[in-house]
Amino acid sequence: MKEMVWIIVLVTTMTIKMAEAEVHYVGGGKDNWAPNVNFSEWSIHEHFYVGDWLYFGYDKNTYNVLEVNKTSYEKCIETDFISNITRGGRDVFELTEPRLYYFLSGRGFCWQGMKVAIKVVNASRPSPSPPSPKSAASGLGCNNNGRIQVLLLLSALVFSFFSH
Repeated sequence: MKEMVWIIVLVTTMTIKMAEAEVHYVGGGKDNWAPNVNFSEWSIHEHFYVGDWLYFGYDKNTYNVLEVNKTSYEKCIETDFISNITRGGRDVFELTEPRLYYFLSGRGFCWQGMKVAIKVVNASRPSPSPPSPKSAASGLGCNNNGRIQVLLLLSALVFSFFSH
């Protein structure tokens, strides 16, 4: 019984943490870390919070992703980077503190617009709007995060039940 309670607490904690964070597909799509994408236009329409993740999708044989400082960002200097987050072309980066983050692609692609500045704030996410009368009346007014939490919780319970 103690194991089942522990699993429920662990799964619930993890899903709540995941539900609070958001994954931002840089450039607006899964493979948009490429030249000729207006990353500045994309980023001004996004809201970034501490704990969110950036997803960079790109051809790893052609492009890379470097976290740089403001000067390197403005001048497309790729040699003095803070971190190289290039891994497999489907890379994520956690926004861990409220500040400005700067990213660029080296190999000359920064000059073709492959750079983005991300402003991260430590504020709480806006509260969701109240459900419409129709969805509230149907009794199915929970959002996708709530559904995911319920499914994960049920999965943990079933797994725990059948593992004994």
